[in-house]
Amino acid sequence: MGLMTGQEYIESLRRLHTKVYLFGKRVENFVDHPIIRPSINSVAMTYDLALDPQYQDIMLAVSNLTGKTINRFCHLHQNEQDLINKVRMQRLLGQKTGACFQRCVGMDAFNAVYSTTFEVDQKYHTNYHQNFIAFMKEVQEKDLTVDGAMTDPKGDRSLSPGKQKDPDMYLHVVEKNTKGIYVTGAKAHQTGAVNSHEHLIMPTVAMGENDKEYAVSFAVPSDAEGIKMIYGRQSCDTRKLEKSGGMDCGNCRFGGQEALVVFEHVFVPWERVFLCEEYEFAGVLVERFAGYHRQSYGGCKTGVGDVLIGAAAVAAEYNGVQKASHIKDKLIEMIQLNETMYSCGIACSALGTQTAAGNYQIDNLLANVCKQNVTRFPYEIARLAEDIAGGLMVTMPSEEDFNSPETAEICRKYFKGSADADTVDRMKILRLIENMTLGSAAVGYRTESMHGAGSPQAQRIMINRQGKLEEKKKLAKVIAGISSEPDK
Repeated sequence: MGLMTGQEYIESLRRLHTKVYLFGKRVENFVDHPIIRPSINSVAMTYDLALDPQYQDIMLAVSNLTGKTINRFCHLHQNEQDLINKVRMQRLLGQKTGACFQRCVGMDAFNAVYSTTFEVDQKYHTNYHQNFIAFMKEVQEKDLTVDGAMTDPKGDRSLSPGKQKDPDMYLHVVEKNTKGIYVTGAKAHQTGAVNSHEHLIMPTVAMGENDKEYAVSFAVPSDAEGIKMIYGRQSCDTRKLEKSGGMDCGNCRFGGQEALVVFEHVFVPWERVFLCEEYEFAGVLVERFAGYHRQSYGGCKTGVGDVLIGAAAVAAEYNGVQKASHIKDKLIEMIQLNETMYSCGIACSALGTQTAAGNYQIDNLLANVCKQNVTRFPYEIARLAEDIAGGLMVTMPSEEDFNSPETAEICRKYFKGSADADTVDRMKILRLIENMTLGSAAVGYRTESMHGAGSPQAQRIMINRQGKLEEKKKLAKVIAGISSEPDK
């Protein structure tokens, strides 16, 4: 089948029988639903850019499994340049959509599961790695979008999976037979779940022997029997339901999505199982996926940041303040913060190393530093954008008021900025900033920057673990004359 176009991807979703619920009701046609469709358009962009000759150096790769040219979102990284190109690709997609484009989680899951299954097979002589290779060949051949699903609802976070009052707070194996396994539970906050063809499931925490029924990884189609999805509510999402030209949305064409994916006694055949009760590898898989995904934020969030910085600069022009020194200084600060995040994503890629399975893993310490910066800098970039935009961003009338015979002339007169700027254009750029800092896109830019790929404390734990503090203390002691030069 090979590479799909964006339109072919959209049509492929129509052939699925995915069970989607929104506002308490089943959505029969989720592809054309006005709240859901912008997120589908964002994913479609990952397909269309792959077919654009000017972007193929970063959007395409050669499969190590088949030797064929594939979409990079389906690729297993083969060297440091692959890791760098991944971050470059993610920044490009953020620039083109101004939103979350939802395929990163699957790509990061591919690479984490690939190396982990190889090591599980080495220890237990299982067939997980070959199972996964067969799955990956199918993903690459069909150019599938896959939801990498890790986060469980977790219930009481002070308790391990096996000690939860409700065992379904972590997805777990409830039955096994010669044909496969049955699982029950849920995966929460799943980015792009509704828009995916498949779900690649992973455990969400390190586990002990008492948790082994929760140590499970597998792939399953989005419309498999027993799966239903409850679409996540986003700020200002109902603006997409309004019958207007789209100004009030800020960015009506593109968006992100999250969903709760519920598994009710779902069957998974053994050939689609990649981990089952080998609990000591749960933590390995979690750490590797988290590293890849924390690297990802150095790309996607900087691409979206580019759009927000550009919008703030345009707002300054429309407000007539673009030459003010404090405005220039704020824009410089926004650029510096954005490029710092990007440089961390590139740095952890450039220092990548080969796994035993053959694919490449990022430098985990720098990936965690990257994501720690992402938990902070987008908030400051957003604050500065709001500062430059001004209060009108959140107090302006609706688009209907700009179109109504009774109020249009008043709105166009009193909301005029610079003499060179059209009043409606000024309102459009302010709505875009609102969308990215407070509205539906803020879910993917601000809040996801905080909690995606693990909340801030998760990165700090890894930074503490990998920061080699004892070695740094020895260096200081040698220079201070407290101890002799350490052995090399």
